[in-house]
Amino acid sequence: MIHPHIADALKTPDLIRLTDGMVLLRFESMKIYSALGAVRRLLDRGVVRPGQTLVDSSSGIYAHALALACHRYGMRCHIVASTTVDATTRVQLEILGATVEQVEPSRDLGLDQRLRVQRVREILAARPDAHWMRQYHDDIHYAGYQEVADLVAATVPDRPLTVVGGVGSGASTGGLVEHLRRRDPSVRLVGVQPFGSVTFGSQDHHDPEAIIAGIGSSIPFANVRHHLYDAVHWLDFTHALSGSVTLLRAHAVFAGLSTGAAYLAAAHETRRHPDRLHLVIGADTGHRYVQGVYARHAEALDVAALKPVEVDTVEDMTMPWSTMAWNRTPCPPHWKEATA
Repeated sequence: MIHPHIADALKTPDLIRLTDGMVLLRFESMKIYSALGAVRRLLDRGVVRPGQTLVDSSSGIYAHALALACHRYGMRCHIVASTTVDATTRVQLEILGATVEQVEPSRDLGLDQRLRVQRVREILAARPDAHWMRQYHDDIHYAGYQEVADLVAATVPDRPLTVVGGVGSGASTGGLVEHLRRRDPSVRLVGVQPFGSVTFGSQDHHDPEAIIAGIGSSIPFANVRHHLYDAVHWLDFTHALSGSVTLLRAHAVFAGLSTGAAYLAAAHETRRHPDRLHLVIGADTGHRYVQGVYARHAEALDVAALKPVEVDTVEDMTMPWSTMAWNRTPCPPHWKEATA
């Protein structure tokens, strides 16, 4: 196949068998599906027009995805970048035609997130013609994962399926599983979270090294549909690092930190549910984690010796790794009120 644009080539994932009970859905950059689908639908509906500026904040892979989508469809792009966006990504964004501004460096990712949203609001007030993509809140970002679901359904073996992946904005895991459940309502969804995220109630636990950009949040995300999740795993940085290093060492897969966390969670789920096939979402490659994670490979723990504490309520969770049956429960109303 000859692709009309590089975005169409980069978006397609590879399916890699890790064990009899685990398959990796490996993306170059997962959110290209989300961004392409969202921009195309906005254009089709007349919400935006060619040449208009699309604005959003990002910790990395969505920024690249949106810049590619804007390049593909003739839009302008403005990114308010997290402190976690590295020089390699930023240079690519700028050459693709995006304008990029980065918030002040901060080890507090919660402050980083709030500063980005505040800056986006300032831009919109000054430039009313700009359109805010709202990757964390606009469910238009779910639509692009229909194609991924079709690929998975047509490719994976016919056996009970569990999807395991970082929660983040909610659109990737939620969008994929919503589409898969239209065929098979029994598909399970296991979400992975860092400690310190408000999304599933771990905000009172502080992990000083947490840099798992893109899978947690310090503010509530409307795109997270809590009722889709069957179970949740919370992992600290060291466990995510260990999962990432082991994935490279054992399977030669060089992936991002969220993939390492999901791999570790899926290994536990596979032991608990050996009858099911576990699909691990590998959202991106490991390039932006070379210094922060892979250069520290000597610190990786023996994953065969690791296991989570199984808890019954979020109040019982404990670091460095906890898991809980979520049972497709809606978001508790008091969480929204407390974090609004």
